[in-house]
Amino acid sequence: MTMSSSTSLAAPDAVSPAEEPSTARRVLILVMVVMGSTLYATTLLIASTLLPQMQGTMSATQDEIAWAMTFNILATAVATPMTGWLAARFGRRETMTWSVFLFTLTTLMCGLADSLETLILWRVLQGALGAPVIPLSQTILLDTFPKRQQGLVTSIFGMAVVIGPVIGPTVGGMLSELYSWRWAFYMIVPVGLMSFVGLRLTLAHDRPTGRTSLDWTGFLSLAVTIACIQLVLSRGQRLDWFDSGEILIEAFIAVIAFWVFLAHSLTARRPFLNLRLLLDRNYALGLVLVLIYGMLNFTPMVLLPPLLQQHAGFPDALIGEVIAARGVGATIGFFLAIFIGRMDARIGLVGGFALQALSGLWLMAIDLNVDMHTLLTNSLVQGIAIGVIWVPLTLATFRNIGGADLAEATAVYHLLRNIGSSFFISICVAEIVRATGANYGRMVENLNPFNPVLNLPWAMGGWDVQSLAGLAKLSKEIGRQAAMLGYINAFGFYTLCSAMAVPLILFVNSRARRTTSA
Repeated sequence: MTMSSSTSLAAPDAVSPAEEPSTARRVLILVMVVMGSTLYATTLLIASTLLPQMQGTMSATQDEIAWAMTFNILATAVATPMTGWLAARFGRRETMTWSVFLFTLTTLMCGLADSLETLILWRVLQGALGAPVIPLSQTILLDTFPKRQQGLVTSIFGMAVVIGPVIGPTVGGMLSELYSWRWAFYMIVPVGLMSFVGLRLTLAHDRPTGRTSLDWTGFLSLAVTIACIQLVLSRGQRLDWFDSGEILIEAFIAVIAFWVFLAHSLTARRPFLNLRLLLDRNYALGLVLVLIYGMLNFTPMVLLPPLLQQHAGFPDALIGEVIAARGVGATIGFFLAIFIGRMDARIGLVGGFALQALSGLWLMAIDLNVDMHTLLTNSLVQGIAIGVIWVPLTLATFRNIGGADLAEATAVYHLLRNIGSSFFISICVAEIVRATGANYGRMVENLNPFNPVLNLPWAMGGWDVQSLAGLAKLSKEIGRQAAMLGYINAFGFYTLCSAMAVPLILFVNSRARRTTSA
């Protein structure tokens, strides 16, 4: 959904321009580029629909199967800033086409995975190898079409990347219900191969310049920091946090790696990420807001499918429709952002985050008897908020950033968005696991021979504590209710983060300061 807003990370002079393409060739390039980037954006939402089925196949717990989402997002976050270097080193055509091919191949391997470890491995590779697709797509389209057509082309590109995730979860949910979750991955493969062949035939050959260097010290230290923090958040609840030697080691490595990254970034001539950009108030506030935006972006799509299938009894096809409604809302939100964009950017930001908080409060009020209409409407509201926030947030963040710093500033922007998604999903899943166990323990304490309520027929209703089958049935119901309380806690985190963003928006400067252009 927000994928469509990724901007170019490869400098325009990273490749040598080729001959002017014909109109027919331009249209073919548009079709093939949109096809490849839409597939990449769709995969994430399809995977969220499939989480309950994958959990059963892999015999995994809820926090373990969530790694299939979090590590994919994390790999995308780490690999995206390398796009400019890859394009300069190998050329845009080679980088784009082989990213699409390798993404398609890893998608096939995700469908063939026979264990949790292999599934997570291929999901990591899927995110990392496909990361250049979105930023390079916009670069190629802007270079292919003349300026008078770039607005129309950008709109087509953005709408296609938004609409694709609307259709994907619906079709993926139907296929997973009719056959298995693997077919939702398989259906992407032929379209991905078509995009690869089409891009090879239509994109002009370009000569890599190799002029862009990559700061390996900064890149590797940041990657290690992010990976170790993600491992701490993903495995902390299961290993009892800092009582575990593994968690202590991972936390220690994260601190050391972050110190290396910070010291190197402040002293190197050309660091991987320029921390001096944070001196601009709008940019610094924008990074905090996009971190919160990332935290809110994908979290409901990861939490709702397991809740609806395992505890509320929803089939996969209906879960796919709930996820797809979010895409419909995002489409509406992008249209609304066109009109809101004529006003102060802070109006759109406050309205969008207020809608997020409203949807979170609504989710905190649902129970296991929730109806489809409520879920669809709530998902639609979330999507509208996502669409409304993105445009004014991007404009306000980069209002004072000059052209020479734009590519690097954009890299940090999307890096934090993806990190926010990955880290917050892990935190919410950990809270669900913790709260489910704690609430179950507290509730079963009341099931004992000394509780006089158990002897009251009108209080117990149809529940039976006199037989083993009756106790098992009652235990299952208590487990469902304990899990629901855990989800309500997670939705509370979601609501709190949405509300916390509103005061920060008031400090955003709505006036441009054009003194930092380079």
